[in-house]
Amino acid sequence: MKHIKQMSVLLLFVAFAGCAKIDEKFSDSLVRANASSVTAADILKNIYEGDIRNFMNQDNLWAIQEHTTDECVGPTRGGDWDDNGIWRVLHQHTWDANHNYVRGAFENLGRVVYNATEALGKSPNAQQSAEARFLRAFANFYLVEGWNQAPYREPGGDPLAIPQVRVGTAALDYVITELEAIKAALPDGPVNLANKNACRALLMKAYLTKGVVANRTAPTHQAADMNKVIALADEVIASGKTLSTNFYHNFAPNNDALSTENLFTGINYGGSSSGGVRSRYFCSLHYNQTPSGWNGFTTLGDFYDKFEAADKRRGDAYTGVTDVTGLRVGLLLGQQFDQNGVALKDRKGGNLSFTKAVKAVETDPATLEVTGIRVVKYPPDYNNGDNVNNDFVIFRLADVLLMKAEAILRGGTATNVAPYGATALSIVNYVRTHSSRGASSLASINLDQLLDERGRELYWEGWRRMDLIRFGKFLQPGQIRTAVSPATRLLFPVPAQQIAANPNLTQNPGY
Repeated sequence: MKHIKQMSVLLLFVAFAGCAKIDEKFSDSLVRANASSVTAADILKNIYEGDIRNFMNQDNLWAIQEHTTDECVGPTRGGDWDDNGIWRVLHQHTWDANHNYVRGAFENLGRVVYNATEALGKSPNAQQSAEARFLRAFANFYLVEGWNQAPYREPGGDPLAIPQVRVGTAALDYVITELEAIKAALPDGPVNLANKNACRALLMKAYLTKGVVANRTAPTHQAADMNKVIALADEVIASGKTLSTNFYHNFAPNNDALSTENLFTGINYGGSSSGGVRSRYFCSLHYNQTPSGWNGFTTLGDFYDKFEAADKRRGDAYTGVTDVTGLRVGLLLGQQFDQNGVALKDRKGGNLSFTKAVKAVETDPATLEVTGIRVVKYPPDYNNGDNVNNDFVIFRLADVLLMKAEAILRGGTATNVAPYGATALSIVNYVRTHSSRGASSLASINLDQLLDERGRELYWEGWRRMDLIRFGKFLQPGQIRTAVSPATRLLFPVPAQQIAANPNLTQNPGY
């Protein structure tokens, strides 16, 4: 069951570190007028059911983490999806300091920091304090990883004061210190609240990212940090989480009940209140599929070819979807059919047969509607219209297991925890060969192979850019972007509006 009871939102704080300046008298009166009536519980609810939902859409944070990689491209299709090149420059690594989605991601993350800090100033109880500190650390992690700096205020401070800024390793060390301090105070669940396993998963990512923040172009990893990753993974395993019986149960409309591996999710209420999770399939499906999509984003043939044919993560039928409309889940290539086996057509009457070939700008009217492999990781919710019931997946067990395997390969001391075994290879093969995945065992494993496995397991979940950077592959050319990118692309630019409002922020090199 959904844990958080739905109620009207009392207040959504919108101020942040470097948001554009507003009338200070009006802002001050607004803050003072609401200060006595808003509780820590109210603010936390607004973060879970407001701020976190900003990450569910196809733009902003998700866009900059996925369109910049080998997993996703948003081709211009004739007059559709050009949007002044906003998608194209992400994939081609030519974005600038005025990119709307870079700015939107930075500001959305800052809103979480601001609101969590406000909650800490409202006399929270011990669990509420731990939740707020987790959410603040969660946003700070993204800020330091993506921008190398994270603005902050102290709880109870002047909300109109210019924030201070933590930079680089100091900012990441702060995240780690906070998470280590609050882990014991967090609840065991449910997964749609900050909880112990969510804290463990975020800590694992932070320890794996330490080497990246210290040296973006040539990360190294300390054995002590890798041992912490392994120990945290073992704690998650000991909590009783298991891989789900069906890979797509993790993303289904009732994934809150079906998934046994999700660790932290953004809550949605089917039929009444939800974020933009439906964009995960609307942004990719063709107009003549069900649901009628926007015919936009695709994955690339080179990425598709990393999968075995039998790997269910590449594609499968899903009850409640395929039997109803013919739509399969996973990666869609070739002729598409309805539930009766009738071949679907594009808007010109040609076969709706998706191709591996895709370009940044499609101009051929005969093919521009069908180029590119489509992605359906979240099975559509046909019962709830725009307000879908699928909860948004942030952390899950399979990611934890693959991070443990990575830590072993990077020099950590292996532990033998059933049923996964004591080696990176045994852990990866457990995930691959699980009945919910159906891939074959690998004979060996190295870091390059592990990166591929993370792609197969976690595609379109918002982790690919971080993974490529950590594995030293982000700047390398690909199927569409054929030149090596400059090292300055390893960081995003701080939005110009933010720098203008906060002199403690500095622009990153290359922008």
